[in-house]
Amino acid sequence: MGFIKLIKGMFSKSPKIQYAKSQSIDVMDLNPKKVGPNQRILPYYTVASVELGNTTTKSIISATDMESGKTYVVSKEVRLTRDVRPPKKGEKVFGRTIWDIELTKEAVSEMVRDVLKGAMDKAHLSVNDIHFVVRSTGVTAGFASPEEVGMMIVSLAEGCRMAGIPNGKMTPIMTKKQLPEILQDYTLIDKLIFDGAVTGVVPPTGKEVVANEMEGELVTAGIKIGSKWTEIDYRNPCISIDFGTTLAGRITNDSEPYAKVVGNLCGLAGAVCDSVVRGTDLVNKRGGAVLDIINTKGKLDKELAKKYAEEIHKFVIIREVPKGVSRFGTVPVNPESAQKAGTFLIGCDVGENGSDIFELEKIGAKILQESNVPTLLYTLDIVSAKITQRLIKLAHDEKIVSKETAIGITGRAGITGEKPKLIIEMLSELDIWDDVSKNIVFVEDGLALGSSVMARCMNCLGTPKIPIGGNRNGPCILGQRIKRQKEMGMLR
Repeated sequence: MGFIKLIKGMFSKSPKIQYAKSQSIDVMDLNPKKVGPNQRILPYYTVASVELGNTTTKSIISATDMESGKTYVVSKEVRLTRDVRPPKKGEKVFGRTIWDIELTKEAVSEMVRDVLKGAMDKAHLSVNDIHFVVRSTGVTAGFASPEEVGMMIVSLAEGCRMAGIPNGKMTPIMTKKQLPEILQDYTLIDKLIFDGAVTGVVPPTGKEVVANEMEGELVTAGIKIGSKWTEIDYRNPCISIDFGTTLAGRITNDSEPYAKVVGNLCGLAGAVCDSVVRGTDLVNKRGGAVLDIINTKGKLDKELAKKYAEEIHKFVIIREVPKGVSRFGTVPVNPESAQKAGTFLIGCDVGENGSDIFELEKIGAKILQESNVPTLLYTLDIVSAKITQRLIKLAHDEKIVSKETAIGITGRAGITGEKPKLIIEMLSELDIWDDVSKNIVFVEDGLALGSSVMARCMNCLGTPKIPIGGNRNGPCILGQRIKRQKEMGMLR
């Protein structure tokens, strides 16, 4: 059980698709009390991720076997963010989702508490069974200031505490004795310190480049660990693309011991497809998403889908984020900081900060008037694949993506339906890689997996024999890291 490598059988025709799909692990393996006298207790490191996104709020509990380095999903609890309760009298609204759902500290904390407790209850785990909790949010597009982002972080932490998680399980350890005895031999905290690098990548220096920088960091790390269940060596240099409601991701180079972030992605992603379906009667006009649609039987009209996908892309803008703007694709950005950090900032928008979303809604209505649900969904598959192609073409034109670069895709609007097959086909048209299918991986729950990796990095829990840092086809960089920290005076 765990992540399944789906190469043959997922699609009837080539190309081969490397797809890491999550399944549950037997929770009895995580509870020493349930292990028989002749059974060996495996060194699992259990992490809960909590993410409040524009469309979904979820908690996913994962467990990493510290001997094999492989990460398993234990349980999931997923809810729609639009169902967050409305503000009560006296509560202050500090921000909104991209779909204008109002958020208060109290309402967010309660939602986080409920999804985290839900994930633990499903797995029959208690707070004592969780070693670490990582919090993140994709709801920064509707925020106007750093203070609002700060309030979200506070709300997430408060929700975790309301679920019974102590502060010590949300901050790095100082000594190995803070870990359970079975895990103490796997921490390298006596040899090096956590210096901010996650999976061998240092974040951009200076002020934050994009509001969802942490999302990009987490999904990159998550795709790296998810790829261990496939044949793809997804390490540096790489590009990660997270097709949530908003776009997140980063592009790394191949410098050692740590790679640098040479590109960031931001703007709209799944929101493009959500906008199309909102023009139909299939979903609610406010808060509706592709997730709400149940596919029905009907003859798929691929030619009509291609026609409407091209029409949709007339309104989709993919370009370098221009200087002087504070938002792109509704996401707060700082192009000047990106330039100083040597990071190329690529954005995806519909008009200007979503100004042409209504045009996409009209196209959605036309598709259903002329055809059916299968054609509508296939249109969206083409749209996402074309966004991927345009993003990577721009990155390649700017010489920050090459044939050495590994490609990782995650998020609901990037890995479902026929999207993986179409993405590979469209990337093959760019003629960058000899065989795109040998350089691309699709990973489910990339952000949650990234949370498990983030927790390990913060607590120096490594698996040098199965490295996730360093370059593709290269060795572990542990020795280089120790040498670097000694030269910088960080170690005695």
